Amino acid sequence: MLFNPGSISLNMWAFSFAQMVASPLLTKIMAILGSSFYIILPAVALYLYFRKDMNAYSFVVAVVLFFIVSDLLKMLLAEPRPCSTGIGTWLNGMVSCESSYSLPSNHASVLTGLTFFMGKYRYVQALYIIWLVLILFGRVYLAAHYLTDVIAGVVLSIVLYYLISKVKNRINHMINGVVKKILPFLAIKE
Repeated sequence: MLFNPGSISLNMWAFSFAQMVASPLLTKIMAILGSSFYIILPAVALYLYFRKDMNAYSFVVAVVLFFIVSDLLKMLLAEPRPCSTGIGTWLNGMVSCESSYSLPSNHASVLTGLTFFMGKYRYVQALYIIWLVLILFGRVYLAAHYLTDVIAGVVLSIVLYYLISKVKNRINHMINGVVKKILPFLAIKE
């Protein structure tokens, strides 16, 4: 660990706030929300696909790419999670501390940039953003991440989306071309 993120006042403020609003019900809700991406991400991909939006393909590629990059950075930086340093006493053992590293937050790194794929669907995008904000709050509330981990993940995700946006049309057409050859009835008509 290059520095102690626990010494950054922004992180301490976030944990003080989490402790102030803590309750057993909120802890359960945040824990459930933390795993809800297993349902939400496939639902968004299917929504894009059934809307005949070619971005369904680049959305899935982005999920995988964002996760790989985020996980590689986690392994390189090897920052311990706040819960492993004794932060999160307000949780009273209701949630176990995850064993992987903290920086950057995978939830922030993967989920934030995906917001831009829904630009044509304002209501879906708005609901997704509300869900995302709750997820990111939950990562700090559950002492799984420092607020700076979440901010770093958000920035990383936006940068990665910018890079993938430069080639997403090629990705969409390439994958749709493969689908046309293998399962033509599932291809999106261009």
